[in-house]
Amino acid sequence: MAAKSTSDDTTPGTKKKKMIIVGALGAVLLLGGGVGGTYMLVKPAEAAATETVKEELVPGDVTALDPVSINLADGHYLKIGLALQGVLVEGGGEGHGSGGPDGSKALDLAIAEFGGLSMADLSNAKQRQHYKDELQEKIITAYKEKDEEGVEHETIMGIYLTEFVMQ
Repeated sequence: MAAKSTSDDTTPGTKKKKMIIVGALGAVLLLGGGVGGTYMLVKPAEAAATETVKEELVPGDVTALDPVSINLADGHYLKIGLALQGVLVEGGGEGHGSGGPDGSKALDLAIAEFGGLSMADLSNAKQRQHYKDELQEKIITAYKEKDEEGVEHETIMGIYLTEFVMQ
């Protein structure tokens, strides 16, 4: 036979302790829900307020650069041609004059990005796209210009590979 418990779980002190614990848990859950709900409602508004306004870029002229040969690993080389997609500025000009942007920065960045890679790296379409995306990001950053108020504007919005030959 099972021994009977001598303590009674229905005593007023035990009930009071259980009620305090249940009340405290309820308060914690209610407070947590209130804080979480406030965070969810306020956070998007804060993010929208602090998010920088991205200017709408209108494509301008495309400037084709002369192809260059870049040394790859194991005695191979890459002949790559680039074209820079300019941004049309509000005044109707291109921001670089009628001759288009100077391609020296872009070619230097291309040599740094692709130089020393293996043919296997560049034969894989996914990896080649990764390297192109990295190069594009670097070129866009390199060609940013500041206006009279000191606000930075993009003058190049993209690149195109016009030639890509490995040997």
